[in-house]
Amino acid sequence: MEKAIFAAGCFWGVELNFSKVNGVVETLVGYTGGDTKDPSYQEVCGKTTGHAEAIEITFNPELVTYDELLEKLWEFHDPTTLNRQGPDVGTQYRSAIFYLNEDQRIKAEASKEKLEQSNKYKNPVVTEISPASKFWPAEEYHQKYLAKKGIDIACH
Repeated sequence: MEKAIFAAGCFWGVELNFSKVNGVVETLVGYTGGDTKDPSYQEVCGKTTGHAEAIEITFNPELVTYDELLEKLWEFHDPTTLNRQGPDVGTQYRSAIFYLNEDQRIKAEASKEKLEQSNKYKNPVVTEISPASKFWPAEEYHQKYLAKKGIDIACH
């Protein structure tokens, strides 16, 4: 099994979308990319931690590749809106790829460049590509939140 960490707005919808991808074994929502140790949802929403709402994906690379997960990431959100997805605004909703190794960094950069060159968007792709830092799991009530509520579509 391998892992990937992405941020693409409200983690509830991102988690729901990736949980439906064949080869994704587990999803965990949480916080990463900031300075505060073991932040709470309220702290992250307070915009003082530097963390993004993110998802840690455990996947079987024999069923889905990291490149395919990157393609899904681009499909699941608008990578041209800085610190915003739909009505959600703030740095915690930024678009980001947190790479876990050099191979992931190379693939993320190539995937972003390919998307930019496709001219799919009139605005530039603002997705940050950064080394992964400590991933802090969100509170239990956030895990699989939409599925627990019987909601089968993402927020945006």
